[in-house]
Amino acid sequence: MQKIEAIIRPEKLDDVKNALTEAGFHGMNIVHVTGRGVQRGIIHQGRGGESYTIDMLPKVKVEVVIADEQVDAVIKLICDAAQTGNIGDGKLFVMPVSDAVRVRTGERGDEAV
Repeated sequence: MQKIEAIIRPEKLDDVKNALTEAGFHGMNIVHVTGRGVQRGIIHQGRGGESYTIDMLPKVKVEVVIADEQVDAVIKLICDAAQTGNIGDGKLFVMPVSDAVRVRTGERGDEAV
């Protein structure tokens, strides 16, 4: 099993959720986060001509746990749905999951996901 954590723009959340759901990936967690990457924030111009930087931007983290053979498909789904072509579109992180347990039934591994 693998866990994919996708950090995306908040306005792309519905697109990503819908793409995953339509492809049969229903289980996911959504966390609202703030952060920065290569973009390092944005600069706003104030009324008096002064500029100020907002260096921590709102993002959404989408977490999904899937079988190993589904990783490439899910990465493609998320990237296609989240991409705007502009800086700040986000990043995906893939990490191994050693086990999962369904609390209600005690099922383990892929059956629990």
